[in-house]
Amino acid sequence: MGKGGEKMALQVVENGGDGGKVADSKGTDKTYGFNGKLIFAIIASALGSSFQHGYNTGVINTPQKVLETWISEVIGNRTGIPPSQSSVTLVWSLAVSIFCVGGMIGGVSTGLIADRFGRKGGLLLNNVLVFFATICLGCAKSSSSHEVFILGRFLIGVNSGLNAGLAPMYLSEISPINLRGAVGSVYQLVITISILVAQALGMKYALGTPDHWPILFALTAVPAIFQMVTLPMCPESPKYLLSSKNDEMGAQKALAWLRGSLAVQEEMEQIKAENDANKLLPKVTVRELLTNRALRIPLIICLFVMIAQQLSGINAVIFFSTNIFEQSGLKDDSATFATMGMGAINVLMTLISLVLVERAGRKTLLLIGFGGMAIDTLFLTIVLNFTKTEPKLSYLCIILIFVYIVMFASGPGSIPWFLVAEMFNQSARPTAASLAVCTNWTANFLVGLAFLPIAEAIGPYVFIIFVILNCLFFVFIYKKVPETKNKTIEEISALFRQQSYQ
Repeated sequence: MGKGGEKMALQVVENGGDGGKVADSKGTDKTYGFNGKLIFAIIASALGSSFQHGYNTGVINTPQKVLETWISEVIGNRTGIPPSQSSVTLVWSLAVSIFCVGGMIGGVSTGLIADRFGRKGGLLLNNVLVFFATICLGCAKSSSSHEVFILGRFLIGVNSGLNAGLAPMYLSEISPINLRGAVGSVYQLVITISILVAQALGMKYALGTPDHWPILFALTAVPAIFQMVTLPMCPESPKYLLSSKNDEMGAQKALAWLRGSLAVQEEMEQIKAENDANKLLPKVTVRELLTNRALRIPLIICLFVMIAQQLSGINAVIFFSTNIFEQSGLKDDSATFATMGMGAINVLMTLISLVLVERAGRKTLLLIGFGGMAIDTLFLTIVLNFTKTEPKLSYLCIILIFVYIVMFASGPGSIPWFLVAEMFNQSARPTAASLAVCTNWTANFLVGLAFLPIAEAIGPYVFIIFVILNCLFFVFIYKKVPETKNKTIEEISALFRQQSYQ
C-alpha cells in the first residue's frame, strides 16, 4: 500500500475515534450515562481482575513477621541448623519480588491474549492461573515448602499482570467517551479497596496468625469465582467482535446491551469506520510502535507516565508502610492501624477521583498529584530526621504520609492505567498496552528490590530520591502530556502534530 493510502487510512481511523459521544440526526452531541447493565459489566470485569492485583500487593505486608518465622522454621527443619536472618530475608525478598516478575511476564503477554481470546475471554481464561496459585499458596504451610509459596506468588503475579492490561482495555472499549475516564478509574479503585481488605484480614486479630495465614492467601480465589460466575453474562467488547471476529451483528448486539438501548446506530457507524480503516493499515507491531512517529510519541508518553506512577514512591509506602510508621515512633499495633487508615484514605480519594477526572481533566490531576507528592516527600524527609529526638513529630509523619496518599490517589494512581487506551486506536492498543503494563511492573519490581537497601544505607534521606523524581515527572507532564478528556483519537493525534511534540 502506498504512502497516500496509509495516510488516508490513518485519517479515517482518527475520524472514527472511540465512540460514545455521537452526533444524532439533528447534529447535536449525544452522550450516554450509566445504566444497570453497563454497571454490571464494570463490576464483573473490574472486581474479578484488579482485586487480584491489589489484594496480592497488600496481603504480603501485615503478616510479614509471621511468615518470616515460618520460613525460618522450614529452613531450620531441613538443615537442622537455625538459619541466619540474612538467609530468611533473602527468601522473604524473593517471595515479595517474584510477584512483580510474574506481573512483567503477564503484562508483556497482554497483546497476544487480548488478540487471540478477546478482552472478556482473556479475563476468564486468566482465572485458571488463580486456582493454581491458590493451591500453592494454601498448601505451602502443610507441605513445609517456601518454594511452593514462592511459586504461588509467581503465578498470581502473572495473573495480575494480565489483568492490568486486559481489564482497563475492556473497560475502555465498553464505556462511552464521556464516561471513559470515570470507568477507567474503576480499576484503580478496586485495587485500593482490595489492598485495604488484605491489610484488614492480615492483622493478627484476623487471619495474620501462624495457623491461619494459608487461608489469608487462599482467599484470592474468591474474586476469581465471582468473575467466572458474572462475566459470562456480559458481552465481549464490541470493537473486538467487529475487528477480530468480523461479527458486525454481534458487535451491535453487544453495544445495545451495554448502552441499555437499541438506538446505537451512530456509535456503531463510528466503530465500523475505525475498523474499515484498520483493515487498510499494516498490523501494528512493537517495531511499528517504535519507528512510526505518530505512534512513538504517545507510546513514550504512556511508558513515562507508567514509570512515573511507580517511581513516585507509592509502592515503597505500601510495601513498607508498617516499617515506616514504626520508625516514626509508633508501636506495633499503632503502626498497623495507621497503615489501615492510609488504605482507607486511598479508597476514599480514588472514589472522589472518579468524579474529578471527568471534571478537572487528566493532565490537571496528574500535575496536582506529582507536584503535591514532591512537596510532601520533601517535608517527610525533614520530619523523619527528627522523630528520634522529638517523638511527637511521629504524628506529623503520619499526616504527611496520609497527604501523600491523597496526592497519589487524586490522579497518578488511576490515570496511567487507562491513558494508553485513550491514545491508541483499536489496531495499536493491545501491543501498546503490553509494553505499558510490562513497563509498569518492571518499575514496580525495581522499587521493591532497591528501596530497603537504599533506605538502610542513607536512612530517611531515601525520600529525597522521590522528591527529585516527582519534580522531573511534573515538568514532563506539564510540557508533553496532552489533555485527553472528551477527545477523540483525531483530536489527540492533532495535539501530537503541534510543534511542542516535535
